[in-house]
Amino acid sequence: MEFLSTRSCGAADSLDAILRGLAPDGGLYVPARVPAAFAAAGCETLEKAERSALGAVFDDVAEAVREDAIRNLLAKFPSEPVPLVHAGGLDVLELFHGPTGAFKDVALSVLPVLMAAAASRAGCRRVLILTATSGDTGSAAMAGFADVPGVEIAVFFPNTGTSRIQRLQMTTPSAKNVHGIAIRGNFDDAQAAVKRIFADSAIRAEAAAKGVWLSSANSINIGRLVPQIGYYLYAAAKLGVEFDVAVPSGNFGNILAAKYAKLMGAPIRRLVCASNVNDVLARFIATGIYDPGDKFTVTNSPSMDIRRSSNVEREIWLACGGLEDPAAAAAETKRLMDEFAATGRYALSLSAKARLQEEFLCGSVTPEETEAEMRRMRAECGYVLDPHTAVATAVARKLGLPKDGVPCLVAATATPYKFPETCQRAFGENVLASPPPSFAALETAPVTQTKVVDVDGIDAAVRELF
Repeated sequence: MEFLSTRSCGAADSLDAILRGLAPDGGLYVPARVPAAFAAAGCETLEKAERSALGAVFDDVAEAVREDAIRNLLAKFPSEPVPLVHAGGLDVLELFHGPTGAFKDVALSVLPVLMAAAASRAGCRRVLILTATSGDTGSAAMAGFADVPGVEIAVFFPNTGTSRIQRLQMTTPSAKNVHGIAIRGNFDDAQAAVKRIFADSAIRAEAAAKGVWLSSANSINIGRLVPQIGYYLYAAAKLGVEFDVAVPSGNFGNILAAKYAKLMGAPIRRLVCASNVNDVLARFIATGIYDPGDKFTVTNSPSMDIRRSSNVEREIWLACGGLEDPAAAAAETKRLMDEFAATGRYALSLSAKARLQEEFLCGSVTPEETEAEMRRMRAECGYVLDPHTAVATAVARKLGLPKDGVPCLVAATATPYKFPETCQRAFGENVLASPPPSFAALETAPVTQTKVVDVDGIDAAVRELF
């Protein structure tokens, strides 16, 4: 497999793409082709489905490394890692049974093994992973990379806006190689700073002079994205029929993984992008115009409080025909990204817009609608949703899904135990049983990560870790 930048055709192999995180030209790595990987008999367990996804895309990574990555994943999850349950007429894929209670635990149990292999091959003495988070990626990345030899990780998260549990998960880790750094700003500020640092040759050279290689654990890293394909292949095997997928979307990575599962042969009909009131993605799909605007709202689904979604760039490359004519797609993607940098917005061509809308449906809900959906699902079938998953189920219902006899799979991206305050407000009572032991332990764990910086202090905070 070769990996191309969304903005040029310079190729990298799997481990190089994983180690770099972001392409040198600022683009995101995408596989040059998408091989078939879905077969119901070959994806009937998550282990087999991950083996299919990793083997298809990272076919030049040693099989022993891929198997180690899958073992690392399964060791951190219960015997049924991602249960598929039926609730309220929807098929809910529970992706939150990992160490930190969020879907990102799946990929961030795989990525550390791949990253270690990439660093070893490149002869890197030390890798410093820079990660921006709106709440869930940070804690999953800190847990996944804790005590990994030769790797340090710095997670930048909003000083306000995360849930209390999310914050505790990022401020109490004790591993010496993890660093949680709060910023006086939002996720978009953190993500922009991290991407700018990756693209700054002077900073990278300064790091290299001290034996440090910079990389990422965000879904801008292809090593984060590919393992997420596996659970959609698994769900397809379990359902055994054509289905729609509804995903609560902030940075667009999780729904893009479903798109790649579809390209690999999973019988997915439509992809439903569900947004909260920070509805940039929903408006983009509806109009073909990406315009974040100036309004940013802190909501009760904080992991989706994002206005600048990195993985949209990969979807643009695909919509512009990247798999058919990579050079033309890269030129058009670069033009749009340059336009975005200059004006803060861009518009797809009519053909790219048509391709986007052919596959994606969209919708958005308010915080009040989110909590009303949480109450409705509990009253109807006794199922307690976290607020992010409730955004997806509410949007699915607004769109009349499921319909035409086609099931609707909802990606349940977090456990409600991460958002006890929202649950208390939504239901007017404590509906959560005893929290998982790891969550209960957070309440008495000492705070070890206390650094807070302004947005313009992120560069200095990174340099302190060289």
